[in-house]
Amino acid sequence: MNTARDLAYMEMAYGLAEKARGRTSPNPLVGAVVVRNDSVVGHGFHETAGKPHAEILALRTAGGLAKGATLYLTLEPCVHWGRTPPCVDTVLAAGLGRAVISAVDPNPLVHTRGIRRLEGAGLDVSVGLLEERNSGLNEAYAKYITRKIPFVTLKAALTLDGKIACRTGESKWISSAGTRDYVHLLRGEHDALMIGVNTLVADDPRLTVRHPNWGGKKIVRVILDSRLRFPPAAKILSTLPRGRIVVFAGRGAPAAKARALEARGVEVVVPGGRNKAWDLPDVLAELGRREIASLLVEGGSRLFTAFVENGLADKAVLTYAPRLVGGAAAPGFIGGKGAAKVGEGPALKKTRSFSVEDDIILEGYF
Repeated sequence: MNTARDLAYMEMAYGLAEKARGRTSPNPLVGAVVVRNDSVVGHGFHETAGKPHAEILALRTAGGLAKGATLYLTLEPCVHWGRTPPCVDTVLAAGLGRAVISAVDPNPLVHTRGIRRLEGAGLDVSVGLLEERNSGLNEAYAKYITRKIPFVTLKAALTLDGKIACRTGESKWISSAGTRDYVHLLRGEHDALMIGVNTLVADDPRLTVRHPNWGGKKIVRVILDSRLRFPPAAKILSTLPRGRIVVFAGRGAPAAKARALEARGVEVVVPGGRNKAWDLPDVLAELGRREIASLLVEGGSRLFTAFVENGLADKAVLTYAPRLVGGAAAPGFIGGKGAAKVGEGPALKKTRSFSVEDDIILEGYF
């Protein structure tokens, strides 16, 4: 049975796991703490893909003090070879007296096998403490590792009347400076950003991560541009050291334009087979093949609408500024035909809201 001390040490393990947010993809965020006689003798977290896992670092720090100790681990140890050896063998060799594991790994190669290995070796194992924390922390990993497509978050800056731009297309700046800073913090937690070509043409964004917490962070920029309307003087072309640019173009896009973009370092991807254009499920599948586990979609309205209407969005982060712009021609967050009845429209679940300066940030799940 778990105790208050178990809860405190598992909270510590989750605090360690959080330190690597945005840096471990496509691997999960994991933290570990080793406790002996009510003293922490080892701790660690998975820092980035390819580096030792959390439990390995924690046991390495503990050394001989791990014998008879308790391991607190936010996710069950792996049992397979990947970029690193199986962790379960090291855990068993440490001579632990007990293991408290928060959650099972959704990876089909691991799922419950790590726990069963520990139990089969006679180790006292407790599972499930703070499991709900892991569900939120590793939501992108859980979707990617089971479906091989990224977890999709829609991010939009809106006025109080639901507009993402004025009737002229001008949108700088709807959000406050503090909210824009928050968005850059959010960008850094993702593997890739996506926009449609209309947003590229209208806003000329750089789509980089500009926040002091994310020094040197590179992020993949994805642009849906079936006819290759990509402006040759777009600002984003000067930011290739900050991350790859992948353009999803139609089969009929100008070949000369594609070659010109590729000569500047852009990846132009056309659909396979007899398909003339990309559909969103195929785009997500291609991103999954590139090990992109989390995708932040930043516009525009047609792209937001397509994700919502096709049931492909997992989450929304909507920032509301206390401003009204009006105008029937001004684009809203969602367009399309729209619901005939209020109850037919998709509703966000598990919502939370908070304020940044004068703006309201609303987060929820589809």
